[in-house]
Order: sequence, then C-alpha cells, then structure tokens
Amino acid sequence: MRSFKIIIVFVFQLLGVGNIVAQDLEKVIDLKGYWKFSIGDQYHWKEPSFDDTNWDKIQVPGAWENQGFYGYDGFAWYRHTFFLDESYRNFPLYLELGMVDDVDEVFFNGQKIGGKGSLPPKFSTAYNVQRKYRIPNELLKASGRNTIAVRVYDDWSAGGILQGDIGIFANTNAMALDVNLEGAWKFKLGDVNPSTIATLDTRSWREIVVPSAWEDQGYKNYDGYACYAKTFKLSNELNGKDVVLLLGKIDDFDQVYINGKLIAQHGQWREDVKEGTTYYNELRGYYLPKGVLNHNGTNSLVVRVNDIGGTGGIYYGEIGLISQKKYREHWHRKRDKSFSIEISF
Repeated sequence: MRSFKIIIVFVFQLLGVGNIVAQDLEKVIDLKGYWKFSIGDQYHWKEPSFDDTNWDKIQVPGAWENQGFYGYDGFAWYRHTFFLDESYRNFPLYLELGMVDDVDEVFFNGQKIGGKGSLPPKFSTAYNVQRKYRIPNELLKASGRNTIAVRVYDDWSAGGILQGDIGIFANTNAMALDVNLEGAWKFKLGDVNPSTIATLDTRSWREIVVPSAWEDQGYKNYDGYACYAKTFKLSNELNGKDVVLLLGKIDDFDQVYINGKLIAQHGQWREDVKEGTTYYNELRGYYLPKGVLNHNGTNSLVVRVNDIGGTGGIYYGEIGLISQKKYREHWHRKRDKSFSIEISF
C-alpha cells in the first residue's frame, strides 16, 4: 500500500501545477455570440463611453471575411459589454479570446490588459497563440457594466477572433495575492549593468504583458538577455509580515532585484552560458529578507532573464506578493488535495 501511495503522489506531481490551475478555471460569462464590430482604427474606440450604436454586429468566434468583410486586411475593432455577478469579484478573472489572426491589443474598461504579436511597422503574427488575459480586479465594475474592446490587425488571409472558448473565467482555487503584479511591465532586450539597477530609467522601455512569453509579443525567435521592470506599492495587509514574491515560471535563468538589491536568482548567470541545466519549468517563489521592501512608498522590481533557447521570459503562473503565512497555507491545501486523490483510489 505504501508503494502504491507513492506512485499516485508522483503521478499527481507529474501532472503539474498548470494542469491543476486549468481544472480550477470556471467559466462565469459566456462571450460567444454577437459583438459590435468596425473596420478602421481609432484609438478612442477603446473607451467605455464611446457610442458604438451604429457599428455592425459580427459573430465571435469567426473570421470577419466570412461575415461580410471578404478580402479585408488591416485594422478592425471589436467591442462587447457584460455584467459580472458580485460573488466572483474576489477571484482572479481571465478573459479568454481563443486564437486571433494576426495581432491583438485588448482593453478592459479603457485600460490595456494584454496583447499578442507585434503591430506594424514591426509586424509579427501570433495567429496560432491562445489568448488568455488576467483582468485586474481594480478595473472591474462588479455591479455595473464592463466593456471589452479588442483592436485587431490582420496582415492577410482570415482575420479576427477566429476560434476558441470565448468568455470570462474565474480561478476559484488561486492564491489570495496581497499585491497582484500581473499585467503591463516595462521591458527591453539586452542586459543591464547590475550596478545601475537602483537608479534605472525605464521610461524609454517598451511594455510587455506578464506572464506571457516574449516570443508571443513581438520578439519572435529571440534568445539571450532581456530585462523586466515594475514599480508597486504594498497593501496594508502586508505591513509587519514576512513576504513571498511569486514570479511564476521563467525561461531560463533569472536574477531578481528589489529596490536595487539582489534578492534571489535561479540557475547559472554567466555570459558564456549557452546550454546545460535549465529551470524553465520551476515555479519561482522567493522569500524576501526583512528590510528589502518599502512599506511607506514605491518599490522597484527588476528581473534580468537569460533565455538560452526556445520560449523566453516570465511566461506562466501567478505573479505578485503574498504573506508567507498565506503562501504556506495554500501549498498545504494543495498537499491535502493530493492526499485526497490517493484515498479516492
């Protein structure tokens, strides 16, 4: 019996956290059906207050070429509104858009929450990439009308939101993050001098969505060094508590700096590293030393990444800060769940 239990736990571990999370996603809003649609490109179309009364209606998912816009290549916009049940407000929510041909930028109540591919003049398609974007809780109008706007660029052939299970999904078994750091980060290719990180000027850096591979966001086939940067303030919930920084999964090696101080790294960090043991499939949970975080102002977070092949960057998982107590409790529940699987057999 003991050996049988070990096998079951091992199988459970092989399934991976990603599969557990996928099973925990519950569809709370079905967004398949008719959306408002217009060809052209006006950036103010992202605003919730924009009047789209006279726009066409188009079926989502489905290529726009098959719905009256045959042969059209270029920019177009989709808009949709929905109301969210109050009971889901405190769960992590995700917008799933399936596959979009070729490039998309997604806005929720007027704020950009994600995008895949790269728009002209540096066009890079992401037609075969699944779109899943975290909806920041602070953007939600839980008791009111929420507006999604999707800007799409199609280079040729089929265009638009083509296929997939389109909707809003809730992760009902996620970690209860105290500070959520998913979404737009500053990003640049190449490395930075560690001695300058405390005073790093990122105003000229581009934005990138975290978590998501950089290959899916306009940096196709790039291997090598890149840097991420994010500023944040702490929630009152973390005052006086020990804290864990969650950075999901990173491909391949990373060094993490908070307020200019190196606090952790994963894997080798040398200029000549081209191959060897990588850590792309390991979740990063970094216990932060006391005194690193500023509880009375803004904190800066910089992540240096070295990708030696394939997918690169902070590509998957929950990103943010959580108290050590809540972090341990979460993984104890996961462990107990694995035990219940043993017993069910």
